[in-house]
Amino acid sequence: MEKDTRNRYSNGSSSALFSSQNSSMTTKKLVIKNLKTSALTPPPDYFDKIWPLLKQALEAILNGRNSPTNEEQLYRHIDHLCTTSMNETNTSSPSLLYENLKKVLDDHIQTLRPPLLTDANDSYDYLRLLNSIWNDHIVRSVLIRQLFIVLDRTYVLHAAVPSIWELNQDLFRRYIMQNSIISNRCISGLLKLIEQERRGETIDSSLMKNLLRMLIDLHLYKKDFEPSFLQSTEELYHNEGRQLIQRLELSQYLSHIERRLNEEQLRIKNYIDQSTKVQLIHIVENNLITNHIKQMLSKNFDTLIDENRFTSVALMYDLFLRIGPNAIHDLREAFGNYTKVHGRALVIDVDKDDKMVDELLEFKEKLDHFVHECFHNNEKFVNILKDSFEYFINQRANKPAELIAKAVDARLRAGNKEATEEELEKILDKLLILFRFIHGKDVFEAFYKKDLAKRLLVGKSASVDAEKSMLLKLKQECGNVFTSKLEGMFKDIELSKDIMSAFDQHMNGRETPGNIGMSVYVLTMGFWPTYPSVTAILPPEFCRLQEIFTSFYLSKHTGRKLQWQYTLDHCLLKGWLKEKAIKEFHVSLYQALVLLLFNRHKDLTYKDIQEQTKIQGPELQRTLQSLACGKIRLLNKKPMSKDINTDDRFTLNTSFEHKLIRIKINQVQLKETPEENSSTTERVVQDRHYQIDAAIVRIMKTRKTLSHAQLISEVFSQLKFPLSTGVVKTRIESLLEREYMKRSADNANIYEYLA
Repeated sequence: MEKDTRNRYSNGSSSALFSSQNSSMTTKKLVIKNLKTSALTPPPDYFDKIWPLLKQALEAILNGRNSPTNEEQLYRHIDHLCTTSMNETNTSSPSLLYENLKKVLDDHIQTLRPPLLTDANDSYDYLRLLNSIWNDHIVRSVLIRQLFIVLDRTYVLHAAVPSIWELNQDLFRRYIMQNSIISNRCISGLLKLIEQERRGETIDSSLMKNLLRMLIDLHLYKKDFEPSFLQSTEELYHNEGRQLIQRLELSQYLSHIERRLNEEQLRIKNYIDQSTKVQLIHIVENNLITNHIKQMLSKNFDTLIDENRFTSVALMYDLFLRIGPNAIHDLREAFGNYTKVHGRALVIDVDKDDKMVDELLEFKEKLDHFVHECFHNNEKFVNILKDSFEYFINQRANKPAELIAKAVDARLRAGNKEATEEELEKILDKLLILFRFIHGKDVFEAFYKKDLAKRLLVGKSASVDAEKSMLLKLKQECGNVFTSKLEGMFKDIELSKDIMSAFDQHMNGRETPGNIGMSVYVLTMGFWPTYPSVTAILPPEFCRLQEIFTSFYLSKHTGRKLQWQYTLDHCLLKGWLKEKAIKEFHVSLYQALVLLLFNRHKDLTYKDIQEQTKIQGPELQRTLQSLACGKIRLLNKKPMSKDINTDDRFTLNTSFEHKLIRIKINQVQLKETPEENSSTTERVVQDRHYQIDAAIVRIMKTRKTLSHAQLISEVFSQLKFPLSTGVVKTRIESLLEREYMKRSADNANIYEYLA
């Protein structure tokens, strides 16, 4: 019996038995029998004999010494106590083992407190001591867990008690870190190190990381450290933000915020737990950004844009983006206000009208760069820039539209002489953007048409392709109605070339009066600007050529009437002022008429010239000023002055010299007088009156009866150009007088349509 029992005890393994049975059939059946286990029961005093060895080993581990008993033997003893079948007298061996182990650990942990309760060490040394004790505790806890791993996997698993590792951590937490003195010194020491690091000092990051990891492992991080850490952070950045926003420039303050955020991000990466990230970053953002948004925008935001501080503005956008849509809204409003204020200053300054368009282009390009580089083409910033430009550019009625048209004219006259075709296209596109913002597009159209007529008739358009490209842009922007007359002007020029080709064939072989040539543009009156009817006495040769052309044209086209316009005529005169110095002079018709007088006279007064040419006073003064007071002086004037007076005398400048053979002095035709500009604007205003009248009549014809307020509202909704309520009221009164409609007999504020 003893031998059999001993064998069963020593064979601690179990096996499954497999057997197969033969039957009359050829197939075999596999049978798996129940698992059988067998174990040898340890003697009753087995625990009492083993525990002294285990305790001795435990104390050796806890005190950093080598165990006198072989670890493998200790492991087998623990295994026997925990895994074998026990008799009735030894059923509590695993529980007894666990309790005895707990008591040894408890006693040891309490021995660690005395050095941590002394006040001899400063905060840094204290943290190092605590870290050293914690690290030793972790190492020994690992060794103990490895030794008693079987106890963890058997008794602990089924008895619902803390694991050996948890037991060690719980004892350390209870006796060490839940001691108020130790905990307070630990937390204050950690906060002091963080404060030093925030001041720019170097600290031991690994020490911080280890101790914070300790608090996390002991489940004290959220309870003890995080609230104090966040509170100290709140106090720091609250005071810092309030002080620095007053002391630093805006760009410096923004850089400081960026640096602080980067520091806190690095702090989270190095030792602060990730669970604290959201709260920590929010504290920095709230105290350094959110609480001071209004101050930042009102402090030097305009200066950042004035000085092209793209980096600082981009940083401000990125920081405000962290806060949310309200902060971005405030930034967007500040950007829009800047655009309105500075843009309006460019538009309303009458003294800088000659520079307005160029400055607006530079202003727009600059702000576009801010939108692209700093605001990453945010759609709302793009829209507020458009709205702001549209707001300020229309603060001054009509003038911006006029100047934009003149800017287009200047580019199309200079054209490829100053820029390549690609560069010219780009500048025209930029001018078209400004054109989109203006409300008075009819003013632009009037001036553009007048300038286009001059370019086409005087031959000053540098590029036909550029002209047609601009026309296409306007057509795409405003539609066919807007450009129909402009397109008609180009058609007239093309048809005139065909007419002159036929006229040249008609004159082939015939004697030309005065041996001179003539080129005529036949223009459709409805397409071209209205020119004042002027008179002038032409040389007989000119008059004879006019008669010949008139007869030729009317013979080809019946029912038409020709009216000669001299305003934009130009001539090419060949002659000499000094002997053998033959020159060709490209002049206006009026300049030619004045110069031809000196073929017969050496000396003429202003009144003589006026009497012999019949050129009207203002135009004659411009003509004489261009010949006698400009850079190219073909006439001498007495007395010498820049102004033309009625008592001036003129003689031919026989000492005139110039390096060129062909000399252009007809630029006076391209220069617009204030009277011309005023006349163009007045025509636009008159056209608007017609459009307002037509809109009112159209509305009343449809509605028959309408109140004053409703009529005003519908007129505003139908008309695209800017108009005031006062102007509409004036046109209503005019239509009442002309009996297109009448006031209701029952209510004076009600209008009735009269068929």
